[in-house]
Amino acid sequence: MFANPFTDEELSGRLAAVRAAMAERGLDMVLVSTPENIFYLTGLDHWGYFAPHLLVVPAEGDMVLVTRQMERVSIEKQVRNALFHGHADNETAADLAVRLLKDSFAARERSRAVLKAVVAEIEGQADGAMRIGVETWSAGHSYGFGHALRESLPDIHWVDVTGLVDHLRLVKSPLEQNLMRRAAAISDIAAQAAIEAIRDGAGERDVVAECHAAMIRAGGEVPGFGPFIRPGGRLDEEHTTWGDGVYRTGEPVFIELSGCVSRYHAPLGRLVHVGAIRDEDARMAEVAGRAFDAVLSALHPGALARDVYAAWQAVVDEAGLSHYRRHHCGYCVGIGFPPSWTGGNRVTGLRHDSDLEIREGMSFHILSWLMGTGKGDFFVSNAVLLGPEGPEVLTRTPLGPTVR
Repeated sequence: MFANPFTDEELSGRLAAVRAAMAERGLDMVLVSTPENIFYLTGLDHWGYFAPHLLVVPAEGDMVLVTRQMERVSIEKQVRNALFHGHADNETAADLAVRLLKDSFAARERSRAVLKAVVAEIEGQADGAMRIGVETWSAGHSYGFGHALRESLPDIHWVDVTGLVDHLRLVKSPLEQNLMRRAAAISDIAAQAAIEAIRDGAGERDVVAECHAAMIRAGGEVPGFGPFIRPGGRLDEEHTTWGDGVYRTGEPVFIELSGCVSRYHAPLGRLVHVGAIRDEDARMAEVAGRAFDAVLSALHPGALARDVYAAWQAVVDEAGLSHYRRHHCGYCVGIGFPPSWTGGNRVTGLRHDSDLEIREGMSFHILSWLMGTGKGDFFVSNAVLLGPEGPEVLTRTPLGPTVR
């Protein structure tokens, strides 16, 4: 945080890719409001995203970033490839955006009439209205924000471009891959600190304190999710974490966490047993490991996400668990802002019904989750990068079973 991790060349290539996608859709402009996508295109890494940000991406010319005026210093320090217009707190980002867009439209109407006519003819629009793309499914695009834009600019042909930039983010550049490797190393350090702190009588808060301290001292930044560390009795609570309890012999402890470097995440998950592990859970650990390896074998360029899930499920079925199904066996991961490391408000999962094509440079949080099977419980997860030599498991904490 507080520094732009990207080179000018990296940012220029991303903007060119966005503009190529805009040209394919006949768009004059795109308004980006997802924090992860604004960061991807500009490098702005701060906590100000709780307030609306709007990155105006025209088909040509300078990008413009609109948000609160008080963010000026951070933006001037970090953002090199976009102009900044800030609004006072007695108005909204939509108010300022509308003024800027109206000024822009007036100038562009005079110089681009011929191009607009061509676009209108291609799209079958008699009025030749400007086509502006907006991310309608975005944490940064509230109903009020979108309503204000549409009501104030009635002559625009609005196009939903949700996923346009997200799709480009799926494949990581060499620079991004290195950031994920650094995040993975921090994930391992944090996980090891948590594991070493778990014992009979250890307080939940104390375990997480050790984990957090190790993460920060290793160079980690605030992750999109805080560490999920909780007793097995609260496993099904999904996105909850530590409480006021004390760990006791005979119970498992769930750990899922990620280091974060320049907003890039490399999550891992482990199940730690206090004092002892049941025989059926130890056997399930072997199944989980084999299923994880099957996912790695299925991860290759050109495969579909549903094929990867099928490889995981085949191992589970062969183990006598044909009744057991999961919503996915992993998901794409990389850039993430609080409150998530999944890259925005959508999860791009390796699901049984997904046609997502696997490509070199993609990165995943792979989960081999076998909890509540009726025949034993275990899970393991790792960050995995698909490189030119095949899948690279970025997180290296021992898979277990781990008994403390």
